[in-house]
Amino acid sequence: MTIAMFSMTMTFAENEEATNVTNVEAYDMSVNMRKLCVALDLNADQIEAVESIHNTFKAEMRLAAQADANDRQELVNRAVDRDVKWMRYVLNQKQYRTYLMLLNTTLNNRGLKVNR
Repeated sequence: MTIAMFSMTMTFAENEEATNVTNVEAYDMSVNMRKLCVALDLNADQIEAVESIHNTFKAEMRLAAQADANDRQELVNRAVDRDVKWMRYVLNQKQYRTYLMLLNTTLNNRGLKVNR
């Protein structure tokens, strides 16, 4: 009985994840910038830079969502790598750690895997 329940749970989780990854909405990286700025405790200069970086990230993720399934993972990896690289330049160490936590949580919740 326990094995059957475990197998059913694993199958359901796999199917749910597959549905999330093929769903274009999973690639929408829109966030409430005001809340992000508060969570990261950004100064005025950082706010402008983070907003610009994030807009680029959103555009790259939209392109990944529309790409052929064979190319999608590579485009997601590239978008995340660029985003993280640019954010590291703008944020201090504490802000950067918080940002990585938020980004990884968002990607995981949407069923998107990143190979870094």
